Amino acid sequence: MYADKTLVCKECGKEFVFTAGEQEFYAEKGFENEPQRCPECRAARKASRMGPREMHTAVCAACGGEAKVPFSPREDRPVYCSECFAKMKEE
Repeated sequence: MYADKTLVCKECGKEFVFTAGEQEFYAEKGFENEPQRCPECRAARKASRMGPREMHTAVCAACGGEAKVPFSPREDRPVYCSECFAKMKEE
């Protein structure tokens, strides 16, 4: 039903592919317009609107190493470093 389309980014002028899967997603969400920016420009635009993330330092509950997280850690909840969190997700 859908086929990949090559579009041109209005921001940087680079060609990018609007995949069949993305088109289906847009249709499911009721979006009527095709994307005007490539994924890189969309990500950069989103990041510029949000501003820099404040990172907090905590001690990993599993290995005791340093963990940097984008939220303020609470005493009653464990915090894990990236490696330990990834291991826990695998299990």
